[in-house]
Amino acid sequence: MDGVVEGEQGLAALRKTACHDLARLNYPPANWVPERAGPDGKRVLDVLVVGAGMCGQTVGYGLLREGIGNIRVIERETHGREGPWNTTARMPILRSPKHLTGPDLGVPSLTFRAWYEAQHGLDGWEKLYKIARLDWLRYLLWVREVVGLKVENGVALLKLEPSGDLLRATLSTGEAVHARKVVMANGRDGSGGFRWPSFPSFDPADPARHGRVFHTLEDIDFTRFAGKRVGILGVLATAIDNACTALEAGAREAICYARRPHLPQVNKSKGVSFPGFQRGQGVLDDDWRWKIYTYMLAAGSPPPHESVLRGQKLKGFSFRFAEPWTDVAVDKDGVTVTTTKGTERFDVVLFGTGFDIDMGRVKELAAFTTNIKLWADVRSPAEVKADAEAARYPYLGPGFELLEKVPNRTPELANIHLFNWGSILSQGALAGDIPGLHVGATRLVQALSHDLFRADIERHVQNMHAVEDPELAPTDYFVPRDKRAGTL
Repeated sequence: MDGVVEGEQGLAALRKTACHDLARLNYPPANWVPERAGPDGKRVLDVLVVGAGMCGQTVGYGLLREGIGNIRVIERETHGREGPWNTTARMPILRSPKHLTGPDLGVPSLTFRAWYEAQHGLDGWEKLYKIARLDWLRYLLWVREVVGLKVENGVALLKLEPSGDLLRATLSTGEAVHARKVVMANGRDGSGGFRWPSFPSFDPADPARHGRVFHTLEDIDFTRFAGKRVGILGVLATAIDNACTALEAGAREAICYARRPHLPQVNKSKGVSFPGFQRGQGVLDDDWRWKIYTYMLAAGSPPPHESVLRGQKLKGFSFRFAEPWTDVAVDKDGVTVTTTKGTERFDVVLFGTGFDIDMGRVKELAAFTTNIKLWADVRSPAEVKADAEAARYPYLGPGFELLEKVPNRTPELANIHLFNWGSILSQGALAGDIPGLHVGATRLVQALSHDLFRADIERHVQNMHAVEDPELAPTDYFVPRDKRAGTL
């Protein structure tokens, strides 16, 4: 109990320090973006941020730091369920090293280390191996509270449409709002959706699958798997973590299947996790960017050794390598899986097959889908055929903005900024992974600031001319505006 009290006192002291640091940085500065009225007569939002997970929250905080305060941050989930941390992420600890920063945007007292040390001391920090998944969520929510970022939980974006030179957003509350800029910070599946493998006897839309076949990125009640035999398609991090979660919840057996003969061995992403690469990839030419990420996608990422060790310690866990599935058939008693080596009966099947990049599946952007420029539009037919998955990624501008396939057909596309996993081929891993978050959020916020400033340059210049705060007013040398020579 004493440790809990000390932890609370430490956080209270850290909050005071962080608020003082923010005040020293003049946070938040006054809003400088001129007001505009929309076609409904209401004030137009300068930025609508869709999603309040790690990425959306950091963008919202960054906008406030930039003096762009006329924003709304909406989140479809309830408080505490933002992002995957308390829902579909099933690893006990994060895969990233504990020392990484990002959500703090360079303020030391807002780092995870500061948050953790405030509760456990320097000795506790030194003993910490990696960050507990739910601690990361608690930390994010603490940052959000300290920086004063307002998030509207339980509010989803239903659709975006052009409205003159603005974007009209229809929300799940029934409200329609107009915005100059929209940031899609809607998670790893925000540029497509779950990847469902194709099998002759399986349809993911079939209601019969419910309770029997799940995607590992769905919200699953694993207590229902007690005593069950579970088959998992996939051997990477998410698949293994789901298998372990099932066994820890009482499942009798969990088998992970793979086409490949062994686990991938090397995490190539570690070779691009340094500032030069993070800042530089987005400014490389198309050939280099294509070469880099087609290689990265083909190489894949091995599961963390912690996940594999977790599985090895559990009775009932096993791998089946070089045994791809050829069919999945669901019936009222279970699931029959056909592989290249025979058939297996399972009570439950999980697909650990990740997510697709397919802008055609992003329902919110249906008004724009056919004109979104993809990497397929800038590569040769031979390259597109050889790397069909990479070719489906959206081809973004330097500020994460969507671009037009056919110029001037949907010019409002440039006001939609994609800050989710779909941006990786254009910008690198800056929107979804902790290592690149600071670079990505800063780049995006600066791009939004530049665009908003350029769009109102005439008004800013008029305001510059109209400034009247005479420096010499208290002295004998003050000259009234109407009697001054030169600039007024």
